[in-house]
Amino acid sequence: MHQALLVPEVLLEIFAYVNTIPSATWETREIFGHRIPSTQRTSTLAALARTCKFFHEPAMDLLWTEIHGLEPLLGCVARLHPLIYRMGTRRVDFFFSWAEGVEPLSAHEARQFLRHSSRIRTLNIERTHFQLISVIPANVYVFPKLRSLNLSTPFLNLFLPLTLHPRLLNLDKDRRIFVTHCSALEHLYIHTDDCYDIASRLSLLSDRIRRCTRLVTLSCPMLNWETWKHLSCLPTLLELEIDQGYDDAPSLSKRDVVNLSFLNITSLSFRKLADAAEIITVIQHSQFPSLKKFKFAALYLYSEEAEQLFHALSCCKACQTLEEITICSPDEGDLVPPDSEPVTPVPHWLCFTQLRTLQLWFYNPCIYLDNDILLQAMSSWPHIRTLEINYLDDLDDHHASSEVSLHGLFTALSLCPQLHTLRILINLATIDVDPHAEPIQHTSLQTLELLDTSQSQIADAEALARIISAWLPCVDKVESIGSTWDEVNKHLKSSTAATALYVAGTS
Repeated sequence: MHQALLVPEVLLEIFAYVNTIPSATWETREIFGHRIPSTQRTSTLAALARTCKFFHEPAMDLLWTEIHGLEPLLGCVARLHPLIYRMGTRRVDFFFSWAEGVEPLSAHEARQFLRHSSRIRTLNIERTHFQLISVIPANVYVFPKLRSLNLSTPFLNLFLPLTLHPRLLNLDKDRRIFVTHCSALEHLYIHTDDCYDIASRLSLLSDRIRRCTRLVTLSCPMLNWETWKHLSCLPTLLELEIDQGYDDAPSLSKRDVVNLSFLNITSLSFRKLADAAEIITVIQHSQFPSLKKFKFAALYLYSEEAEQLFHALSCCKACQTLEEITICSPDEGDLVPPDSEPVTPVPHWLCFTQLRTLQLWFYNPCIYLDNDILLQAMSSWPHIRTLEINYLDDLDDHHASSEVSLHGLFTALSLCPQLHTLRILINLATIDVDPHAEPIQHTSLQTLELLDTSQSQIADAEALARIISAWLPCVDKVESIGSTWDEVNKHLKSSTAATALYVAGTS
C-alpha cells in the first residue's frame, strides 16, 4: 500500500471523491424531493471497507453517513435482512409493509440495529416500524452525530425531545425513544401529513424547533411568534422555508408582534399559503439584511394583500443583496373577485439593484405593466438575467392586458445586456418598430415568450420576423400558447437557416 494512504486526511479525501463518482449502473428513486441511491451506488465504498482494517472505518463512516428510513439499520439484523432485501435490492413498497406480523427485536438484535447508528449524519424518515424497535431503552441517543433530519410531524415525539415541562412530559411518553441532540442539528425539514392537526399542536412543533440552536437550514409548517423570535437570534440560520400546508391556519397573536432582524438569512421561502395575511405580518415586522433569494407561493392574494407584500419586501433592508424574487398566486378556487384592481409590484422594487431573477406568476389580480415601468425596471436592474411577469396560462377567460409595445420592449432591452430569458405579456395591436430602421442588437437573449393580449391576427408575419431577427439575433423562436406566433416562427426559422448557410459559406 502506498505510504500516502497511511495519512488519514489523504485517505478521507480519496474516499470522499470515490463517493461522488457517477456510475452507469446507479438507480435512484425520489422520496420527499430527495434522490435516493440504490445499493449499486454504495458498492464501491462497501468494497473498500472490506479491503483492509485501515480502510474499514473511514469507508464505513461514508457508507453510513446518510440513510433513508430505518430499513438500512434494521437490515443489519440477521433475521430481518431477507425480509427487507429481495433479489439483492431493498424493497420499496408504500402500500404493503414487510414488517407486518414480524416479532419485535430482542436485546441482542437491538445491539445489531444500533451497530452503525452512531455514524449517521443525515436521516430521512418515511416510517418507523415502531413495533419492531420498542425494546430500545427510552432516552438513548441513537444518532449522536446526526446533523440533518427530514421527517413528518407525527414522528416529532420520536426524534426530537420535549422540553422538561411537566405538562408535556406525559405526552407520548412510551414512544420517546429516538432522542436526538437538538442543539447539534444543522438541517431540519419537517413536513405535515393529511392526518396531523398542526393548528392544535403548533406549540409542540414550535417547542421542538426552539431547542435547535445551531440550525443552518429549516423547513417547517407555520410557527408562533416565540419561535420566530428564537430564529431571529440564531446567527447560524441561512435558509428558512415555511410550508403552511393546511387550510385551518393558526393565527399569530397581534399582541405578541415584535420587530425582528434575521441578520444572516440568505434564502427565505413561503409555500402553499392558504392565508397569506399572517406571513405578510411577519415580513412587515422583519429585516433581512443578507437576503439573496425570496420565494412566496400563495393559493390566492387579494390586491390589497399583494401591495402590502410588495411594500413589505421593499422595506426589509435587502436592497443591496436581493438577487432573486419569485411570487406565485394562481387564485385557486376563484376566491379573488374578477374585477380586482391590477397590482404594481415593479415600482416597489426598483431599489433592488442586484436583482438577477424576477418571476411573478399571477392569475388574479393581474399585474400592470407598461413601457415606462418596464424601462424603469431595466434601468434599475442592470444585472437582470431572467424576467417573467404576469405570464398566464390562458387569456380566453381573463381580463389581463398589457401596455408594453414592441418598441417599448426593444428600448428597455438595450439597458439589460445580461438578460437571457424573457416572458411577458405584450400588445401587438400595432407594430411600432420600422423593419428598415437600424437595430440595436441584444445578443444575450435566448429564450423569448410573448403572449399577445390584443389577441389580434398578426398582419405581416414576415416583417415581424425580420424585426425580431434583426434586434434579437440569438432568438430563433418566439414561444407562446396557441398559434399566434406560428407564422412568425416559420420565417424566423428560415432566416436562421439562411444566416447559418451564409456563415458556413464565408468561413
